[in-house]
Amino acid sequence: MGKRIDGQAVHAFIVLAASSVLLCGCSTFLRPQEKRADAQLLPTVGNQARGLVTFIERSDGVQVTYNLSGLPPDSDHALQVHERGDCNAADGSSAGPVFSPAAERLKTGARVEGDLGNIHADANGVATGFIVAPDVSLDGIRSVLQRAVLLHHDATDPYAYPQHGAGPALACGLIRQ
Repeated sequence: MGKRIDGQAVHAFIVLAASSVLLCGCSTFLRPQEKRADAQLLPTVGNQARGLVTFIERSDGVQVTYNLSGLPPDSDHALQVHERGDCNAADGSSAGPVFSPAAERLKTGARVEGDLGNIHADANGVATGFIVAPDVSLDGIRSVLQRAVLLHHDATDPYAYPQHGAGPALACGLIRQ
């Protein structure tokens, strides 16, 4: 004769199996959420540049991914975060100076945190890629949230004061979560 299975044991097994399945599915929800923000860049008056810049916090800094179009063909441009989240001025000047929370801005020739780097537009006036910005974050004193990101006409000169910008702004966008 075979053994008879106890109803309570079957019930306990089903509950245990269902709990395991549910907990495995919850691991996605229990992982820390990545910090992310986006800026939709719109052209300043008289320009065509536009696109999306995404900021994702990583262990080595903030990964800044850009997908921009409407740039002059085969050209280099500075991508910079500015102090104020204000793109209301027709030329982007309402965004204020380049973001620089640290004392480095007082040193001659020091690169400020908001100077993300230079990007290159291809023959079609499109620039795509990413930059890792180790000196900014998406929270705290170095946070770029609620600030503006500007695409400038010129590339940054590493020997000049980047806080003065890199020529006129071609596009401006607010950084939001």
